[in-house]
Amino acid sequence: MLQKQILHTDLCVIGGGLAGMCAAIAAARGGARVVLMHERPVLGGNASSEIRMWISGALGPNNRETGIVEEIELENFRRNPTKNYFLWDTILYEFVLREKNIQLLLNCTCMDAETEEGAFPYGRDRRIISVTGYQMTTQKFYEVHAVNYADCSGDSILAPLTGAHYREGREGKDEFDEPTYVEVHDDLHMGMSCLMQGRETPQKIPFTAPEWAMKLTEEDFNHCNPDVYTESENFWYLELGGNRDAIGDTEEVAHELISLSLGTWDHIKNSGHHNADNWELDFLSFLPGKRESRRMVGEYTITANDVLQNTPFDDAVAYGGWPIDDHFPAGFFHHGQPNTNICPSAPYSVPYRALYSANVSNLFFAGRNISMTHMAMSSIRVMATCALLGQAVGTAAALCTQHSAVPHDIFLSYLTELQDNLQAADCFLPAKRRTVGELCRETPILDETGHPIQGQELLKDGCDRPNASYGTDTCGCTVPNGRALEYRFDTPQAVDTVHLTFNSDLNRDTLPGGQVERQRSMRANVRLDAPLMYMPLTLCRAFLLEVCTADGACREYPVRDNACRAYHIPVGREDVTVIRLTLLENWGGSGETDLYSFDFR
Repeated sequence: MLQKQILHTDLCVIGGGLAGMCAAIAAARGGARVVLMHERPVLGGNASSEIRMWISGALGPNNRETGIVEEIELENFRRNPTKNYFLWDTILYEFVLREKNIQLLLNCTCMDAETEEGAFPYGRDRRIISVTGYQMTTQKFYEVHAVNYADCSGDSILAPLTGAHYREGREGKDEFDEPTYVEVHDDLHMGMSCLMQGRETPQKIPFTAPEWAMKLTEEDFNHCNPDVYTESENFWYLELGGNRDAIGDTEEVAHELISLSLGTWDHIKNSGHHNADNWELDFLSFLPGKRESRRMVGEYTITANDVLQNTPFDDAVAYGGWPIDDHFPAGFFHHGQPNTNICPSAPYSVPYRALYSANVSNLFFAGRNISMTHMAMSSIRVMATCALLGQAVGTAAALCTQHSAVPHDIFLSYLTELQDNLQAADCFLPAKRRTVGELCRETPILDETGHPIQGQELLKDGCDRPNASYGTDTCGCTVPNGRALEYRFDTPQAVDTVHLTFNSDLNRDTLPGGQVERQRSMRANVRLDAPLMYMPLTLCRAFLLEVCTADGACREYPVRDNACRAYHIPVGREDVTVIRLTLLENWGGSGETDLYSFDFR
């Protein structure tokens, strides 16, 4: 009989893609004990070295997702200049290992759950008691008893295991009055892909396809011309399975996808149409990257109308901005353009009520499986958006731990605290300014001569980025390196936290390469002339924060080789007389550095 280990925790997260990672990290940083159960040996899900889909998110100026996902991407720039996928895996792994409140279970598949039925608060009819995973490397079962659970598995594994309500397929026009071409609800969906990558070499590399590779001609690529020299070529259109069972047929579809990918590479190499003699196949995924399967049902179901009309939500906790990018179910064999491309008014808000179950009292979810229609999902599903959803869920779960609450309690009683905590952690909520303390607003920021600095109101207006949703394309001030800025109080004051935000070049204009190279953390095909990546030149590299108290003592918070956009530094003093910030240098080596926010509460 195999061994079983029983664990007790505050939050159990199922799935270690970007959504699950960010949920676990946010909850752990908020003080919750977390078990993160992931069925693969590496973290990152579709972004990992096993699948290699790059991270996409909201389009438009200064709409890039921040918070934990920006921390990860900036760290990758600092430590992974060649965009090596195995270094990328270690960075994702390290971000989880840093959090002492997380117990990580890799190679562990969630396979069962115990639930309790009854009349639970807010009309819920069941709650989860435990989940069980099997770890193949240790041949051990883990039974995890948690207060709350977060399904970030993509496929919503806790839906069939717990009886949580969920949706599948494409809604018809009459269900949500969406602008869809689907007349009647069906069971079709977007397909999956086994991605591949090529590498340019200095010599000719022959390629011989296996007999079972698909035989393809130029006509098969009428709407998707393969071009390994183009930065944007990641072969996403090698897609199948949208007209099959999204879960049950995965292995059969995977075999067909591998055959399709090899047939495509054979065509690129041997048809004579693509100038690819010096290219070799550097990577081929045997694990399909999925776009769609089950979607949970929450208190609110997001529709395409919410996406396109930018519905204002009082409970906004995240945002999206990718087009409604709906792939046709036949995938590669669809006759015509392979997808729709309807651009919303980015950024649009995502409500908290779409992130927890309508019938299971202690179940959150984040990622491509939240409560939304098929059309809304075709925009929200991209990984940068999913990372924001995960951070929102993890932050809410930490509040549940602090207040002995269930997910719906947060909506009823702690929504403002949730939004404040997200913004303090550098999560952008469109059009909503971060709260700045009254004392901070009334206290001038002085330069080293004791005079108020010009434009200081922009450093404490609660806007941590320039964005059209604030009605401005400017933010903060540019400060000479080495010149101190300070808040000075005539009488000692209570200061809880100091907030700093720097310019991490959200549009990535200071990075090398073309637009796709600059915008994506990782690359698809590798050319011989691929640039070495480096940190955004605008980002502050070193600074010193000093907090002085009535007795004349000063506590220093020095940072060197900074790779973070934002800091929310706990001070927790009742007798502060001076808060002093000195920017020392930036990654670009210029004599002055952009400072977006310098405030306190």
